[in-house]
Amino acid sequence: MTATMASTPARVRRLQLTVGLCSVVFTLGTALHNFVIIDVSVIEEMMRSAGGADPGGEAPGFTAGFRAVGSVYIAANAVGILALWFRPRWLYWWVLAVNVTQGLGWVMIPTQMWSVVADHYGPAGTLPSAVTDGGAVLLSVVMIVALIRCRGVWGGGAVADRP
Repeated sequence: MTATMASTPARVRRLQLTVGLCSVVFTLGTALHNFVIIDVSVIEEMMRSAGGADPGGEAPGFTAGFRAVGSVYIAANAVGILALWFRPRWLYWWVLAVNVTQGLGWVMIPTQMWSVVADHYGPAGTLPSAVTDGGAVLLSVVMIVALIRCRGVWGGGAVADRP
């Protein structure tokens, strides 16, 4: 533990650890959902159940796009892992933006995905997306409440914008 960490208020350190650990979980969960759970057959079945005109022809392109977006979120969540060691202002805003948008997965992901994934993998197949999207909503709320209550990023314990 560094001298800076030892003098950091407990609320700031708890928020920092919460953000860092959630970022680890969200990075892994998004990767699992993106590359293990979702494949062309799942997307094709999802499109078919949604009444798509040509699921067989459209599924490969949709899967590629879905995976590209998922890969961006994997990288974006991985940046949040830096919170385990650092707490610059930019990182707080980065993590908040990533989690607010990832939390929109409940709205943006077609509802058929949940039933198709549950049919393919059982209820456990829905966990990676449920944990990352639902957890992102919860983490966003925690970060916004801390911002309002403490009137500053990182619970009022932000350091200079360099590690």
